[in-house]
Amino acid sequence: MRVTVAQHAGFCFGVERAMKMAMEELDGHPLYCLGQLIHNPQIVKLLADKGLQVIENLEETSGGTLIVRSHGLSKDVIRAAEDRGLRVVDATCPFVSRAQKLASQLVSQGYQVILVGDPDHPEVCAIVGSAGGEVIVASSPDMLRQLKVKPVVGLLAQTTQDLANFKACADVLIDEARELRVYNTICTATEKRMAAAIELAESVQLMLVIGGKNSANTKRLAQVCRATGVPTYHIETEAELDPDWFSGIEHVGVTAGASTPKWMIEGVVRKMIEIDEQKDQQETVAAEPQPQGEATDKEVASVGEAPAETTQTQSAEPEESHMESQAFPTINQGDIIKGKVIQVTDNEAMVDIGYKSEGIIHKGELAYRPVASAEELLKVGDEIDVYVEKVDDGEGNPVLSKRKADAARSWVVLEEAYHKNEAIEAPVIERVKGGLLVDVGVRGFVPASQVDRRFVDNLEQFIGQVWKLKILEMDRERNNVVLSHKAVLDEEFQSHKQDVYDSLKPGEIVDGEVKRLTDFGAFIDIGDGVEGLLHVSEMAFSRVKHPSDVVCEGQKIKVMILGVDKERERISLGLKQTLPDPWDHVAEKYPEGSLVEGEVTRLVDFGAFVKLEDGVEGLVHISQLANRHVAKPDEVVHSGERVKVKVLSVDPERHRIGLSVREAEQPAKQQTKPENHNHADSDYQQSAPEVTLGDLFGDLFKDQKEDKDN
Repeated sequence: MRVTVAQHAGFCFGVERAMKMAMEELDGHPLYCLGQLIHNPQIVKLLADKGLQVIENLEETSGGTLIVRSHGLSKDVIRAAEDRGLRVVDATCPFVSRAQKLASQLVSQGYQVILVGDPDHPEVCAIVGSAGGEVIVASSPDMLRQLKVKPVVGLLAQTTQDLANFKACADVLIDEARELRVYNTICTATEKRMAAAIELAESVQLMLVIGGKNSANTKRLAQVCRATGVPTYHIETEAELDPDWFSGIEHVGVTAGASTPKWMIEGVVRKMIEIDEQKDQQETVAAEPQPQGEATDKEVASVGEAPAETTQTQSAEPEESHMESQAFPTINQGDIIKGKVIQVTDNEAMVDIGYKSEGIIHKGELAYRPVASAEELLKVGDEIDVYVEKVDDGEGNPVLSKRKADAARSWVVLEEAYHKNEAIEAPVIERVKGGLLVDVGVRGFVPASQVDRRFVDNLEQFIGQVWKLKILEMDRERNNVVLSHKAVLDEEFQSHKQDVYDSLKPGEIVDGEVKRLTDFGAFIDIGDGVEGLLHVSEMAFSRVKHPSDVVCEGQKIKVMILGVDKERERISLGLKQTLPDPWDHVAEKYPEGSLVEGEVTRLVDFGAFVKLEDGVEGLVHISQLANRHVAKPDEVVHSGERVKVKVLSVDPERHRIGLSVREAEQPAKQQTKPENHNHADSDYQQSAPEVTLGDLFGDLFKDQKEDKDN
């Protein structure tokens, strides 16, 4: 047995959107829906199990969120929900929203509004409610013939209506109304689903229609399939399948209503395959030929009565043409008109342009840049300009281009911005040789030298960003536009720079970001692109060999403003000034006579410097390195070596500590008497000026002048 699923079957855009919105709102907080979100019992149960509460009236709520079902709600109900403190999430199908809006507008303009549809359907109730109840609902042409028609009439349709029935109703009103405005608000997805189902039904021996028994569009699918003469069964789930239906059947067609998810369709197909396999296993002998192609009267009755005869519309063609000429504006190839997006899929978007049918924009006509999905650029409700490529694509829909409309409009905007030297906004779309491409309605080029105020090596990082740009050159005939992002950044920098300089005060601590490292320091952005220099000598209390030992590019740090030179536009910064001074507690941490361990950092002719901690170094005079005469310090110690030392003297104010390796190594009983300690300390103090320590180590011995005076 062969199974074929109709090309257009299952979830429509509006239902899928409502499902997605409901799932996103199921976050543990109360979520209500006034009536079923969609007409599918299985989906309703699935959502209920996850926390969606279906209610009959707003009194059942006690705070939380109300999601408006895909069929919509009237304005009064939504307002009442908000008055009760409920947060309202609108999941109304865009096609229903359009019908609601049109009904409200037509009523406000004085038209008698007639809606072709089922008066008890929730969608119809919502449309009527959106127009304050001033809408007449008729389900057939016969009902309209009994109606007293006013001079000016607006005609709408329930989104799941049969197109032939809608046109027949319009035929009745053409002769009755002085002015008739007809709006085809039937969902285009419904039309495609019906057409695909009929086409499939005419080529198979049996049809299965999957969907809720309370779903209007699913019941109509079953009706149109039965009208082709093929046996048709309307089921909700695979559990309803009867193996007897498929006896002697070689080809089965499957379609599904707009409220039926893909997984339910797949489940039915899978079950049919299992039934067919079981049948093959049970057939051990040749079976007698079974009747082909018909279901019993009982089986057909289980689906529902066959539809009444369809209204013949061939004789109404002249009147139909007259109706359309009155109801819809004329559009021509090459026109640029405004439209509103009513549906978006991966490959196309549908746009309401006020014409008898919605226009289609294929993905390739959305923009000059390639897009993976139409949803990247458009969303339902967007108002856009479109260019008419074709008035009719063969199925009644205009073919539109947003790309060409944007290009035509863009040249006007570009020329105005160019002459006024104004900035425009555009997304970066591609990296090319020598720079970047931007979408300004046409392809614009930004040279690499015009990307930023400084050289940038990796241009790919900017793809997807939206920039403000200045136009440097433009030539419409050659379709050439050259733009600059740098020019905009320069202007913004200049406008903010003076304010920043005026606000800075020495001693102030500010936030900054490390932008660049050099051998002598780091440039720090302290806001609005204004940079200051953090010199290597101001990074730490200890000696820093290279800025990368302390900071790295992109790092966020706090710095102190040391000086501001407005004329030369220079700012001096300090990092160590924001840190605790390690010399504040040196006397307590390293008292005289204590034994400590440190690292030899530098060797000089008169001794060795030993780091006790970051920012704290002491001097081991050459006479304190050993109990013997030492000609050069490297005879005893080496840079990087860790040694034990004894603290001989501490001077926190002058940032000096006198140390001894010799006394740290002597046994306690052999150590020099205290008075000799003073002598050693005196040797250290006297030797410092003789070798001009201040000249050699100005960054360590800050009080150079005072030292020389001693």
